[in-house]
Amino acid sequence: MSADCLFCKIIAGEIPANIIYEDSLLVVFEDIDPQAPQHFLIVPKKHIATTLDLTAEDNELVGHVYQIAGKVARDSGFSADGFRVVNNCNDGGGQTVWHIHFHLLGGRNMTWPPG
Repeated sequence: MSADCLFCKIIAGEIPANIIYEDSLLVVFEDIDPQAPQHFLIVPKKHIATTLDLTAEDNELVGHVYQIAGKVARDSGFSADGFRVVNNCNDGGGQTVWHIHFHLLGGRNMTWPPG
């Protein structure tokens, strides 16, 4: 855990969030600036700053992220229509919080390229 990390504070319950799923590895909550009708953040409880900081010991965690993305999409009713999972890395990739996280977007048609 990082003392000054926004997502670590949400995980610790120090900052409120609309949490829709939680287990021993992850927390999933609604994005405060949604880019789709359904926009959730999937955040590992382990503080990892960026995608570049993942190691082989995180392989199970990353697989779990995608399993939970599917579960949340199904439970929220938008899996059949399709959805997108996005991870931004570093400034040029659009990362604004330095704790790895995955955007789960659904409820509308996604365009390509994304931007």
